[in-house]
Amino acid sequence: MATTAGDGALDELDARLLLLLSDEPRLGVLECSRRLGVARGTVQARMDRMVRKGVLRGFPPELDLAAVGYGLTAFAVLEIAQGQRGVVAEQLSSIDEVCEVHATTGQGDLFVRMVARSNDDLQRVVDRVVAVDGVRRTSTSIALSTPVPPRVRPLLERMAD
Repeated sequence: MATTAGDGALDELDARLLLLLSDEPRLGVLECSRRLGVARGTVQARMDRMVRKGVLRGFPPELDLAAVGYGLTAFAVLEIAQGQRGVVAEQLSSIDEVCEVHATTGQGDLFVRMVARSNDDLQRVVDRVVAVDGVRRTSTSIALSTPVPPRVRPLLERMAD
């Protein structure tokens, strides 16, 4: 079992707390402590430590982007000029429809998730991405569905056992 001492790993209580907050992010510390059967101070200390270590980064609402008008998701592999990762990433972050950028190994240098309202709108977004200084080549694919959405629950459940 992982411990919280020194190595930065999560223990069973941390995992149970994160599962609880994943299910009900609006729960207060007191209610978390009641459900977990531990002192309020223990829950608060665990949350503070996980925030300080960057494990727990916030409680944003989970949005259905299609429901707010961005029904098209696409992924682009970008090849960029050598030594330009930081500059390119900064410019990509200024494009509102760019949701994520990952530095990768393999065929391309950056993997970009973006959203758009339609195919025409995607063309506009891709044109903006291609116009970024340092982008040499792109290959874009449209997501047809998301059979496995982003998740961490299985990892937390394994740690909570």
